[in-house]
Parts: sequence; structure tokens; C-alpha cells
Amino acid sequence: MPRHKGEGHRQRLREKFLTSGLEGFHDYEVIELLLTLATPGKDCKDRAKAALKRFKTLQGVIEASSEELQEIKGIGPKNVFGIKFARAVAERYLQKKLVTKDPIHSSKELFDYLYHSLRDKKREIFKVVFLDAQNRIIDIEDLFEGSLTASSVYPREVVQATLRHHAAGIFLVHNHPSGEPKPSREDKRLTRELIHACRVMGITVHEHLIIGDNTYFSFADHGYIAEMNREYDTHFKG
Repeated sequence: MPRHKGEGHRQRLREKFLTSGLEGFHDYEVIELLLTLATPGKDCKDRAKAALKRFKTLQGVIEASSEELQEIKGIGPKNVFGIKFARAVAERYLQKKLVTKDPIHSSKELFDYLYHSLRDKKREIFKVVFLDAQNRIIDIEDLFEGSLTASSVYPREVVQATLRHHAAGIFLVHNHPSGEPKPSREDKRLTRELIHACRVMGITVHEHLIIGDNTYFSFADHGYIAEMNREYDTHFKG
């Protein structure tokens, strides 16, 4: 006999998952199990349904902030733990899965790999993707956060991090919380400074990707990377 109300129900959900994964699960049942990770004795079915109603989709619930989740009656800090933990694990798993994969050959591939970790962020995050000589990913780091300008993103730190990883090249990636990925004048100035600083140290900047709302802007695809490298050759080698 179940020791707590709803324990039998949750046990059946756990057994169902272990048998066939998430196939056949309703989204609210996934949320329910996440809410109960830190409170196994609580009945969270109604709270899960309320969260799904508020945030519309499973993705919306997982991406909601802790403060937003706790606005739902019955959801407290302990319940939030399961959802935040699951998201953090998923992001780390996907990031680590990239390391030593086949070389990335297009901006679309890079976008597909990193969109999950930057969408819906409330602040700008500046990532550097470190590459070996075959353009395979060595590691990924968040180097800067906040309002990204040429005065807040330091080329010296980007170069130092690249040398520390013994990387031959890098991809630069940041998000626009507004959802519009079109580069600003400051974005272009920052990219130019980073490309020139890296060239001095023999580091190749292959791409600067700005991620918006399910879309992106590629400096490489639009010819800016090649143009900025030509500027370097003209001014410093000419």
C-alpha cells in the first residue's frame, strides 16, 4: 500500500518511463515527475497541469525562471529544483556531446548545436567555441555576460582562453535577447577587433554567430569575416 497519497501513481509513471521512455507520456506527467524529484512525498499533478497551462508547452515550463515557476500556487523552491536540474543536465550533455564530433562545416550546424543554450536568455551571453586544426570542437566556454560591447569583451581574454585550450581556431557566438539577430554597429566593431587580435597570435576566427529567436545572423555567410581579414592584411601586412 502506498505510504503517501499519489505515491502509487508516481511509481507507475517511473515504471512506465523505465519500460518505454517518454513515449506515451503527457507533457504534464513529465513536469509532474520533475516537480517531485526533491519532494517525493508531495502530490504534484495539479501543480504540473497549472504550470503547463501558464507556460503553454513543456519547453515553456522548462525554460521559465525560478521566480516565474514559484508564482504558481503550490510550487516552491524544492519543486523548482527538479526542473532547473533537468535543464542544466540537458544543456551540459548537449554541450559535451559536441566535443570531438565531426568538424562543423556550416553556420546552420553551429546554430543547431548552440541554440538550445542561448534561446530565451534575458541577458547577452558571449560564447567561444574552441577548435582543433580539423575544426573539431575542443571545448565551449561562456566568457562574458551582460551588455556586450568592444569595451566589455576583451580580446586579450579571448586570446588567452584560446591559447589555454591549445586551439587553432574559434567560433564566436552570442545571443540577442530581443530575438532580432541583425548585428549592430557595435557587434561589427567588436568582431573586427577580435579577428585582428587573434590574427596577431595566429588564431583563426572562422565565424561570429548571433542567435535570435529561432534564427541567426552569420558574419561568415554575409562576407564580413573575409572582409575583416582582408582589412587586416591590408593594414598590417601591406
